[in-house]
Amino acid sequence: MKNVDAPVRDASGPDARQAGELAALLKEGTRAVVDAGDLRAGRDRFERAYRMAESAGDARSMAVAALGFGGLWVHEHRTVAGSVLLESRIRGVLELLDPQSSLALRLRIRLAGEGDYRSSDNTAVLTLLEQARARQNPLARAEALSLAHHCLVGPEHGALRRELAGELVAQSFLTSRRSDLLMGLLWQTVDMFLDGDPHAERCLAELRGLLNERDHLAVGFVVSAMEVMLAVRAGRLDEAEALARTCTERGIAAGDVNATVWQAAQLVTIRWYQGRVGELVPLLSDVVNSPTLSAVDDHALAALAVAAVTAGDRRKAVGALATLCGRDLGDLPRSSSWMVTMHGVAEAAYLLDDTATAARVYELLSPYAHLPVVGSLAVACFGSAHHALGVAALATGDAERAVGHLREAVRRNLALAHWPAVNASWERLAVALVRAGRPAEADAVRQEMAAAAEEVAEPLPKADGRDGADPQDEDGREKSAVSCTRLGRKWRIGLRGRSVLVEHSVGMLHLVVLIANPRQEIRAADLVAGLTALGEAAGRAAAPGQPVLDRAAMREYRSRLARLRTDLDAFLAAHDQERAAVAQAEHDWLVSQLAGATGLGGRARRFSESEERSRVAVSKAVRRALDRIAAADPAIGEHLRQAVHTGVRCSYWPA
Repeated sequence: MKNVDAPVRDASGPDARQAGELAALLKEGTRAVVDAGDLRAGRDRFERAYRMAESAGDARSMAVAALGFGGLWVHEHRTVAGSVLLESRIRGVLELLDPQSSLALRLRIRLAGEGDYRSSDNTAVLTLLEQARARQNPLARAEALSLAHHCLVGPEHGALRRELAGELVAQSFLTSRRSDLLMGLLWQTVDMFLDGDPHAERCLAELRGLLNERDHLAVGFVVSAMEVMLAVRAGRLDEAEALARTCTERGIAAGDVNATVWQAAQLVTIRWYQGRVGELVPLLSDVVNSPTLSAVDDHALAALAVAAVTAGDRRKAVGALATLCGRDLGDLPRSSSWMVTMHGVAEAAYLLDDTATAARVYELLSPYAHLPVVGSLAVACFGSAHHALGVAALATGDAERAVGHLREAVRRNLALAHWPAVNASWERLAVALVRAGRPAEADAVRQEMAAAAEEVAEPLPKADGRDGADPQDEDGREKSAVSCTRLGRKWRIGLRGRSVLVEHSVGMLHLVVLIANPRQEIRAADLVAGLTALGEAAGRAAAPGQPVLDRAAMREYRSRLARLRTDLDAFLAAHDQERAAVAQAEHDWLVSQLAGATGLGGRARRFSESEERSRVAVSKAVRRALDRIAAADPAIGEHLRQAVHTGVRCSYWPA
């Protein structure tokens, strides 16, 4: 019987030296990808091996090299040129092989996986999986299981995914490849996080233990991304940001195309819960057009819409949302980022008062209300889908339905131990209750929020740096009737035993300055320029106030710039162009942010000195902040509406 996997060579054939070099390249490539998870080194070795085998007419070696060049995951080659090159090589080699050979089957499985992933389908790859099962070919079966699983990461295939992952773990003992065991456990861990399984971290611990015994760069990169997600859930946002940088470095070391894409997604999640997502408009504007973004990944466009409207650029936000919705929002592929995309669309529709889009999101997302909003391979989590459904219901004006979803979101987010998501759902629940005409229940929710926040509260120093409760400062200045406390991305506003949590905003910063200095007139131009102008008429020097970027943010940016410059020098010295390019891109973006926020000598940049422009800017920002406070607590809102005066000169005059 014919050996269907035997080499097919032309008459001349490779000489012994070439054959040895080719065999060595294939062995090194396999070791890099399968054993070490070094995708970059594997691509290099398999690329060289393919060209050498092609020149020698060695079809079997061409097939092995083409398979290896495809990598560990589906869709590793994101550019049009890269994906076409991979598929043309596979199709070309298939014409040279016996169609009944195991290599031909493995090539068809890879080709089907690439096509199904881009079309958000699974028919072809599942059909070939059945063929691999019938052939009793462990290697082909393991590869088909992993690739098919990668094509089934949308929200509707949870049960089938878990079946495939379990089968891959069992198959790993037949292939004797450690990488198959790692991939099986990884897919099981991903599935459990996607399903909101309370035992997901047990599976992650088992996987982490195997990696501690011997690292695998590609799998380890995904595990490090999960660690970022868990830090966000725990509310350790500063730690999560540091872990995200480490995760990116691991991804670059592994040669994973998702390294910088996942970093952007992680930063969006962190900034979302810090109330600083508006800062990411420049970054997201670049990401949405990045060739490294998957063809079926739309989350960045949804995030851009939210970031833009949060930053005050309504035009960009409306454009991003319209581009995303296209002819119909239902046409978006059900990829691994679909749930996160829907979450972002719901938020953008709410902020833009787009009732039609909100209604469509509600319709599309409702079947998956029981799931958490988890992106990609569990690299980001935005809590329960009930939160997005509640926000969409609010946008459509159905406050009672919103209350039901948001109450359930709080319950499910508590079960996930996702504390930032709990706070976000509490906040929107209070708004929904007010709109539903149930202010007493809204007050109870706010009290629960305040009690929870008390554990991490950091009182905002008064104008003289003290935070006592005396009615007057030591120099006789009156203290405010309203208290303001910064709680992460929110402000707690208190008045006569009442309190409310309000999102951080420019208008809130202006209000805080005015409230901290009752009965003091402060020029709108000084508020806009970032000066508090706290002196009395006698003429004490004005203290620095709120700049475009607050001091903490500017310190963080400058510290990160210093680290990036050091890293960049090291990467260049090591001739590591890929990591240098990533560091340079982040460096340039941070420089642009600081350039926009600072002036000569690194001082906080002042806005326009035009009195009229400053008056309009402050009035609008303060009015928006007052609207948010009034929606959350009408009593506090009414007090501030009566007591806060804006114009060329602004002030707070408590009764």
